[in-house]
This record gives sequence, C-alpha cells and structure tokens, in this order.
Amino acid sequence: GHRQTEQFDSRKLFESIVGACLSARAPIGQAESIARSVTRSVEDWLQTHPEVTSHDIRRVAARYLKTHHPDAAYLYEHNKVML
Repeated sequence: GHRQTEQFDSRKLFESIVGACLSARAPIGQAESIARSVTRSVEDWLQTHPEVTSHDIRRVAARYLKTHHPDAAYLYEHNKVML
C-alpha cells in the first residue's frame, strides 16, 4: 500500500483553507487573507521538512489555521470525516 508521490500544490492548500473558512461563515476577503497567511506558514514549514505526507500538511495547516479561525480549523481537520 504505497501511494503515488505528489508535488505540494500551494493553490490546492489555499483553496481548501478558503473553503473551510467560508464553511465557517467567514467573509470571502477574510477567508482569502487567512488562507494566504496559512499557506505561507505551511510553505515556510516545508522548507525544513523535505519529505512529508498529505496528512502532515493537513495537520500543520490546521494548527496554523486554528490561530486565525478556530471554527474553520475544526472544519478543515474533520473535512474527510464528515458526511
């Protein structure tokens, strides 16, 4: 059970953060601002972590998102669990 490797896609991360913020009823401008900040933080974190999983990225992004919007962070962390 190995998965294919995949390049980190900052746009994909940005869009998923925006989606979580909008789901938590943040205005679009705020959602985009938060997503930019979280994406930059994750990109900085990646500089010292050459090999990571998508789970690592999700965990780190949620940690940064929690400082900006705890409700959105909760939705982001549990996105794959919710029906």
